[in-house]
Amino acid sequence: MDEAFAPTLAAAQARIAAVRPAVYARTRNSLQGAVSGLSPYITHGVVTLADVLRGVSARHALSVEHKFVFELGWRAYFRHVWQHRGEAILQSLHAGPLPDDAYARQLPADIRQACTGVPVVDEAVRMLYATGMLHNHARMWLASYVVHVRKVHWRSGADWLYGHLLDGDLASNHLSWQWVAGTGSRKPYLFNAENVARYAPDAWHSPGTVVDTSYDELDRIARQPASRAPRPLEAPPGVTSRVEPALGAEPPETLGLTAPDAAAVSGRDVWLVHPWSLGELPAALPAGTVVVGIFVADFHYAWPWSERRWHFVGSRMAVLANERWHGDATSIAAALKGARSVRSVAEPHLATWLPRWARCEAAPALFPPVDQRCDSFSQWWARASRSLDSAADLLAVNEVPAW
Repeated sequence: MDEAFAPTLAAAQARIAAVRPAVYARTRNSLQGAVSGLSPYITHGVVTLADVLRGVSARHALSVEHKFVFELGWRAYFRHVWQHRGEAILQSLHAGPLPDDAYARQLPADIRQACTGVPVVDEAVRMLYATGMLHNHARMWLASYVVHVRKVHWRSGADWLYGHLLDGDLASNHLSWQWVAGTGSRKPYLFNAENVARYAPDAWHSPGTVVDTSYDELDRIARQPASRAPRPLEAPPGVTSRVEPALGAEPPETLGLTAPDAAAVSGRDVWLVHPWSLGELPAALPAGTVVVGIFVADFHYAWPWSERRWHFVGSRMAVLANERWHGDATSIAAALKGARSVRSVAEPHLATWLPRWARCEAAPALFPPVDQRCDSFSQWWARASRSLDSAADLLAVNEVPAW
């Protein structure tokens, strides 16, 4: 996976152009496979799912059942669950292998410092800190080890991972952890050393460790209490612990953000840009519209970000908005009160505040809306993809006019 993620629309479009769906389908489970690297751009709204599918299908014929379309569907499905469940996605959706109170609520230091002595875990944490990204398979391995071997509650692991990810999305991240934990799926996700050896480079291979065993034994471990769980290994000689990068609730000063300024928007039409709406501005904005970028301090105190993510989002926002504010919800609301009109794009990360300040327009959707709550991807997919044969059909059904 390329470690460079330039915060530009051109970089996102280049990645779309580089997607080779057949190679993706064949190699996507490998850590060295042909994954797209588009998730930071999708998470932050630089491009939409429809943009991605439109760009790829313009070059390659895709059925609606293609693995690439399927993976776009998972992101939409997680948003569907969030829409219907709300903040309940931050709690166990149902019981897992053990009761919630059987799991620790603190992530152990050896995991945070990448010195567990289990190479697949330590390599994953090192890559996370070095790049802000992890291949999906590595995320699953890491989560499975944290929850089922080390008996740490999935929520503690999910919160920690979210903070360090460049593409952290509360729905995709936390519901994926629940899928691994067995609180959002029918059974816990388990992996072993043979699986790692098949899909990961040599440095990740983990012979002779707790995961070098059968799936039956791993299932037994997942269902036994912490008092009977395997003891953590000592890191082998020569393994250097990693210092966990700091997470910040405050933006770096280099981003040049200012406090909310009522005078800048008084009597004006305002278009609010937020960290999840960093695509091209609507073509039909009224003349004289003030474009204002906002970072809501209330959100970031609850969910701090890595410096890498602050710079990714802040750099892209600077291209879109001359006015860029960081402030608490009360001060942002007060500053916008004198505006003639305020519009923005709806976003569940900011659902507590954004609809109070702005007329929010729905973000462009790729899949047809599914009004009935679906508690599994297969249920949702059967409804969302019904009567569609190709990616072109999907795009035609859900063509969204420009704002």
